[in-house]
Amino acid sequence: MTTPGPPGTPPAGSVPAGSLAASGARYVGLAGAILLAVAGYLGGVLPDVPLGVTPASIWRAPDGPATLTCWLVGTALLVGAWWSLRDGAPSTRWAYVTAGLWALPLLFAPPLGSRDVYSYACQGWTYAHGVDPYAVGVAAAGCPWLDTVAPIWRDTPAPYGPVFVLLAALAVGVGGGLTGTLVLLRVIAVAGLLLAALCLPGLARAAGTPTRRAAWLALAAPLVGVHLVAGAHNDAVMLGLLLCGLLVVVRRPGQPAALLLAGALLGLAVTVKASAVVVVPFAVLAAVRGRHSVRALLRDGGWVAGGLLGAVLVTSAVSGLGFGWVGGLTHSGDSEQWTSPPTAVGFVVDYAGTLLGRDPQAVPVIRAVALLLLVGVLVVLWWRSWRTLRQLDDARRRVVGAPDDDSAAIGGRTLVKPARVGAAASRVAMRGAALALVATVVLSPVFHPWYATWPLALLALTATRTTWFVLPVAVAAFLALPDGTNLARFTKAPGALAMTVLLLTVLLRAARTARRRRS
Repeated sequence: MTTPGPPGTPPAGSVPAGSLAASGARYVGLAGAILLAVAGYLGGVLPDVPLGVTPASIWRAPDGPATLTCWLVGTALLVGAWWSLRDGAPSTRWAYVTAGLWALPLLFAPPLGSRDVYSYACQGWTYAHGVDPYAVGVAAAGCPWLDTVAPIWRDTPAPYGPVFVLLAALAVGVGGGLTGTLVLLRVIAVAGLLLAALCLPGLARAAGTPTRRAAWLALAAPLVGVHLVAGAHNDAVMLGLLLCGLLVVVRRPGQPAALLLAGALLGLAVTVKASAVVVVPFAVLAAVRGRHSVRALLRDGGWVAGGLLGAVLVTSAVSGLGFGWVGGLTHSGDSEQWTSPPTAVGFVVDYAGTLLGRDPQAVPVIRAVALLLLVGVLVVLWWRSWRTLRQLDDARRRVVGAPDDDSAAIGGRTLVKPARVGAAASRVAMRGAALALVATVVLSPVFHPWYATWPLALLALTATRTTWFVLPVAVAAFLALPDGTNLARFTKAPGALAMTVLLLTVLLRAARTARRRRS
């Protein structure tokens, strides 16, 4: 038990707000964000920036050295400042203010790190002009801004749900031209991020986690400012709806009206980006009030499922697109990069086959195996969460009537008091959801840097240790140049080998750990 200090004493392990370390982190990160905004104006994802460039051709451009220097130094400063406080900001308010300061220069910068926002604009234009974006690519639809879209996505149907297509069409209708559309798409992304920020304190209380740590890790991460704010990725909208749905569930378990609303919010998240669906089974666990029995699961989880199904059916019908968006999901794997572990392993197998005079075509096979493995991992994670919640039910019954302090010994066992058992139950469900998103990111056929933001907030809320997930996020911040050039394209063979070695190392360490626990 930690003894609280006098009023005004900073939480244990935190850095005082007025200290040199805290001030240094705040303003070093702000300097990094300003440098990244400058890099955006010099060589960001502007409409007239040529496609098909390489790091070498960027360097040879008139502003190339300045662009790359600002990007590298700015990213390093932003990552370093965020990393330095990974155990928690001085206070919740300090974390929010600092994250806002860092986002401000990027809010007014050109798009950074990806051309996806131009794809959003063209998909919205396609729908707004009466063409089904799930039937044809933006090239066939005749989008007037086609030259700004990355070539790989010009002939690909939209891989997003109907809610986001409606939002993109709204941006086109209100914004008029390309610039207005891009501004409104950024506004929509920031709105999603603000919704996530509003939900974090409630989720942190439900999980028994310091809000100052959760807010810092989830909102001040470099990927958030560069890709969700400046890049205007729709992942921000998905995350905002997802966290809002989870907050309603953990705040109002067992209440039908609230669970219907939560299900609807989760359904809207799924109809922005389908990857959100892996969280739903864990939200169903959190929806149960009282003892976790199969009957209670069907009773309370049914309301969540009903709300989700209703949201999916209504948005699919209102958009007039039906379920064509489900077929569009199959095109999300058209890009092949070693940053996806299954794709990296497939590359290595293909390289080995070439040395032996064979052509295994292993990438699609290993991707398919990884997706099957993902299904198995999700089932195991859900089952483990369910068993843990059942054990907590037993603990709760034994604790009832215990003395009202931080713990009570009953039957020779030390158990937490009922209020803490309730917080532990919410934490179990949210941790399961976080690990489900981690598994989805790791085993998906494609990985882009901003995908690392999917599990980030829930990990910040539930993980005891931070380095294991903060480090990959920090590394991912260096993968995309300001103009959207992905460095993974130019490091295919060494990157695939390194990823495969890393994957094998992690699997071997996990196997050793499991063996030690069994023995």
